[in-house]
Amino acid sequence: MFGKQKRSLASSHLKQLSREIDPDEIFLDAENLPDFDKDQFEGRIEKPLGKGAILGVAVVFLFVEIIFFAKVIDLQVMNGAEYLRKSENNRLDHTPIFAMRGVIYDRNKVPLAWNSFDDEVAASALATTTEKLPFPRRSYTASLGFGHTLGYVSYPKRDSKGYYYQETFIGKDGLEEKYNEMLSGKNGLRIVETDALGKAQPGSTIEDPESGAALTLGIDARVQEKLYTTIRDLAADRGYMAGAGTIMDVRTGELLALTSFPEYESSVLSDGTNRKLIQSYNLDKRGVYLDRAVSGLYTPGSIVKPFMAVAALNEGVITPEKQILSTGSISVQNPYNPALKSVFNDWKAHGWVDMRRAIAVSSDVYFYEIGGGYQGQKGIGIEKIGSYSRIFGFGSQTGIDLTDEKIGTIPSPEWKAKVFDGEPWRLGDTYHTVIGQYGFQVTLVQAVRAVASLANNGTLLTPHLVREPAQEFSTSLIDIPHEYLAVAREGMYDAVHNGGTVGGLNVGYVEVAGKTGTAEIDAGKKYINSWVVGFFPYENPRYAFTVVMERGPHDNTIGGVFVMRQMLDWMHQNTPEYLKSE
Repeated sequence: MFGKQKRSLASSHLKQLSREIDPDEIFLDAENLPDFDKDQFEGRIEKPLGKGAILGVAVVFLFVEIIFFAKVIDLQVMNGAEYLRKSENNRLDHTPIFAMRGVIYDRNKVPLAWNSFDDEVAASALATTTEKLPFPRRSYTASLGFGHTLGYVSYPKRDSKGYYYQETFIGKDGLEEKYNEMLSGKNGLRIVETDALGKAQPGSTIEDPESGAALTLGIDARVQEKLYTTIRDLAADRGYMAGAGTIMDVRTGELLALTSFPEYESSVLSDGTNRKLIQSYNLDKRGVYLDRAVSGLYTPGSIVKPFMAVAALNEGVITPEKQILSTGSISVQNPYNPALKSVFNDWKAHGWVDMRRAIAVSSDVYFYEIGGGYQGQKGIGIEKIGSYSRIFGFGSQTGIDLTDEKIGTIPSPEWKAKVFDGEPWRLGDTYHTVIGQYGFQVTLVQAVRAVASLANNGTLLTPHLVREPAQEFSTSLIDIPHEYLAVAREGMYDAVHNGGTVGGLNVGYVEVAGKTGTAEIDAGKKYINSWVVGFFPYENPRYAFTVVMERGPHDNTIGGVFVMRQMLDWMHQNTPEYLKSE
């Protein structure tokens, strides 16, 4: 009995051992070891994957499919049209066909700015290689005096991959900027289809470019260059820092010449490669980039006196024949201190002068009295000085077809209180303002327009450079009796022909009327601006002129009049048609 139980337990234990022994646990000796490649997992017994692992993989694949289908919906349904457009752009190579920029001519059809196809010059100026540029180079006249008038351009620009991020010429300064849209035209377009490898396929679509419009100016290039070189040479000889000049048709406002010294070269700024010269422009203390004809502000001095005379006549404070004694100065009692008097000097003692003579000899005392009043003589006062200045176009833009035109300043009590921290207006301020001093500032084109309004009997014109295509430029009538304007003209005639301050323009071949102005500048009054304004011929006037020489030595007596005398002599020999009455 006991023996049977023992055999039964042993048998049970062997079966249990048999079930628990894994084949991998069988001991093998070195002689009996199979030649398995363990790096390839040979000899391993595979175990079946559990249900949890299979379920995890299924979940991951399901998540990926959800993301995939969501992206497909976003690409093809939500943004399909946009990506289609982008894919078309990737497949089509867009290349601009550059429009020809409009040519600029002077009044005689002499080209002043045009398009050059000199590939060698263009390549060296605008590229680092000798490749042929797909657009023309902008070329400019070699004549002097046109830098600010014409301006310059910024060429089309492309990135390192050859794609244009600026596909047009952009005008910078002068006429190139003012008439940029008209000159630019419209670029064409070449579309070339490319395959997946980026190779161009046969066939292309071309949209032809439209050339820009040409401009014909009223300027005569010969007169312009002569005016510029005369101003330049006088500046060098007499120590002036700069200058500007203009000649304008008194019937239309068309400019025969408009120039500013010093100037830049338009081609240099357009090409941008002559860095040394451009740097010299930047460092030049004279302000090379300043167009003094439209953006320069100058104290006018005595050139405003004819307009103040007209104002006094129109306000009835004096007649043309009444005489005022100039002993060289007037003295005004100081209202705050009876022991003191303020003295206002004339530039010389002129004796008894009526209005015409006062304009001719530029008597300060005469204009002190009709401007601010003195003893028994009534003045028009600072308010009327300001209003009549504006009637003749000072203190406002002329509307000239150039950019960056300045307005200027007409002094007033409000202006003084603002600029000088609340200081009150005094009688002496009126005296200085009526002779074009104190804070009075005007531009060259304002001055020539005002003088033209005297010459044409009261029409305020818009100075302009472009003659063709024809445009409408505004005009306005000055509501002042013609006989008062005539008195101012007669005073300017006497200034030239009867011992006045403009005797240097008394030439035998044309009758000129004029007025000078000498404005003291800087705190120490060491420097002056020298003006001359006027018109010709005196009978049936055709042209008004203005010249300002900037910042010359105080004791210098050679200035604007010298420039215009040189101009008139030259025009008499070379362009006499402009000196004749029509």
